[in-house]
Amino acid sequence: AYNGRIFKLREHVERLYDSAKGILLDIQMPQEQMEKIIVQAVAINGLHDAYVRVVVTRGFGDLGLDMRKCKKPTVIVIADKIELYPDFVYQQGMKLITSSLRRTSNQTLDPAIKSLNYLNNILARAEASRSGAQEAILLNMEGYVAECSGDNIFYLKKGVVWTPPLYAGILPGITRAAAIEILREKLRLSVREELFGVVDL
Repeated sequence: AYNGRIFKLREHVERLYDSAKGILLDIQMPQEQMEKIIVQAVAINGLHDAYVRVVVTRGFGDLGLDMRKCKKPTVIVIADKIELYPDFVYQQGMKLITSSLRRTSNQTLDPAIKSLNYLNNILARAEASRSGAQEAILLNMEGYVAECSGDNIFYLKKGVVWTPPLYAGILPGITRAAAIEILREKLRLSVREELFGVVDL
């Protein structure tokens, strides 16, 4: 959220509903109502520059794996401040490692489904922390650069910005798409979405 406006709210809510469909979860609420609840959560907390997380669970059920026993989804909207990195990182850059873990294969889980299944990312980030780094680069199963544990990767070389393509197994992120749009339209830079390895990076 920024200055009373939720950044690309409609796109985020549409992706939430698409992801829910991808895991056979019927949210049982119109998208417009979800948007109003999100805006209300930011307003109630008196925030102007905020981080918003919407969590949809299947609702009450038993300890089994049969999701049909969960009749009504639960929606939780969290609006708060978040510091992703300390200020000095934005001035001096950050230390990265290449994680020994691989990005979950798109043959195992569709990367277009945004979920809270962050265990792979959390373990990669913990590996970075143990090494004294702020972030970890995750390679896909084929050994190409995919993304970081919580960030997209872009690099600039000879006036061209490079970033992994979606078929590298990354989330088709809304913020990533916005960054590409800004790079191309506002900064007039050429952006290439192509596979590359750690050596290229």
